[in-house]
Amino acid sequence: MVKVALSFGSNIGDKSQHIQSALDILDAVENTQFIKQSSFYQTAPWGDTSQDWFLNACAIIETQLAPTELLTITQSIEAQLGRKHTRRWGPRVIDIDILVYEGVELRSEHLNIPHIQIEHRAFVLIPLIEIWPDLILYGESLETHIERLERTPGDVAIYKP
Repeated sequence: MVKVALSFGSNIGDKSQHIQSALDILDAVENTQFIKQSSFYQTAPWGDTSQDWFLNACAIIETQLAPTELLTITQSIEAQLGRKHTRRWGPRVIDIDILVYEGVELRSEHLNIPHIQIEHRAFVLIPLIEIWPDLILYGESLETHIERLERTPGDVAIYKP
């Protein structure tokens, strides 16, 4: 089994329910074991800022699936929950990204591990450090990456319904 970090985001409809549904479906995937989930974080949109704020979370799983097999499953979960690909960085019912797949570095047309620009995204790093605090990314701690971020007050806040 290999340790994998995933991120989840939603900014359409019942955001927390969409993320929870994705986590529940993922938890039932064969050859995969759910380990830990972060809190939900309310975050400002990134890239395309003319949309509603997001709800984000991260999760750790252990899996026997290859990275490409896991990507197929995460994309299937997105489709099952109603994700429509509209515009880059646009609104979405659910977004699931493979952030880190322990021991793997991969760059391809469809999958990049570690996830592209992970070290620049507070909405990923803050939930991730909550559940994998000793993760080393590009030779540095998550804490170091977070300290380097340019953030505005309130761009990432813990979500309390």
